[in-house]
Amino acid sequence: MTFRPAYSAAFADTRLVSFAPLDPIERITADWAWGGSSGEGVKVAVVDSGIDATHPDVGNVQGYVAIHEGVDLKLVYDTEPHEDSFGHGTACAGVIRSIAPACELYSVKVLGGKNTGKGRVFAAGLRWAIDNGMHVCNLSLGTTKRDFFSIFHELADDAYFKNVALITAANNMPIPSYPSVYSSVISVASHAVQDPYTFYYNPKPPVEFGALGIDVDLAWLDHKRRTMTGNSYASPHLAGVVAKILGNHPGLTVFQLKTILRELSDNVDRNQVSSPPRLLGESRRREGDVTE
Repeated sequence: MTFRPAYSAAFADTRLVSFAPLDPIERITADWAWGGSSGEGVKVAVVDSGIDATHPDVGNVQGYVAIHEGVDLKLVYDTEPHEDSFGHGTACAGVIRSIAPACELYSVKVLGGKNTGKGRVFAAGLRWAIDNGMHVCNLSLGTTKRDFFSIFHELADDAYFKNVALITAANNMPIPSYPSVYSSVISVASHAVQDPYTFYYNPKPPVEFGALGIDVDLAWLDHKRRTMTGNSYASPHLAGVVAKILGNHPGLTVFQLKTILRELSDNVDRNQVSSPPRLLGESRRREGDVTE
């Protein structure tokens, strides 16, 4: 019997999976990506302070879980409908709903009345979203505590390999926060252009994309609206766009989504044509510097 190294079974003739190719890059347009889509069939988790489903700009919430520490610090998972403790989750949900009105919203409540929470509760909420079949997770929160670096890194990698798109807001201060700095997430900071479909690509990450997050008109508590600024509100704009893309193209991987978002970013100079790749040393061969 031929020895096969670990992880090679997926590439054996009897196990090899075939899949449809994407269109060539030059044919990827906004209309191809999300035209006609309302995000139907796409599950979007808002990991936050809860969602007020009675707010007219949010509407139906398909599922709930509220996580908190109980007796002996054991985590308690309550799947009964809940309210928003602060307003932040409702604001994010309202943005997503305005872009992808038919998506399925799930409220994963990990923050309390002061819009703060514990890292292990946040991690448990993200784990719940990954394990319960979400397609997109909006994470307009993060932790700067280095103790949680590896925990969130593992969760982000697990989401990546399960094709769960984590859309993460960068810290509003110039301090790294987790999980927004990981390469496996889609990290977002703010711009001020008042168009929910305008987004930019940053060729020098860790923050990869910019979306509307400055002076944003948002749903809030008590059926009210507020104008707010923060990277928290840029993230759900891109989460809504991703939900619309997945509505048209179910099953895209995270790296395919990143490629599509990069190609459709408003700062892509489409007058520039990339040169075809060539082999290392090709020019020197033409000059006669390399002998056979």
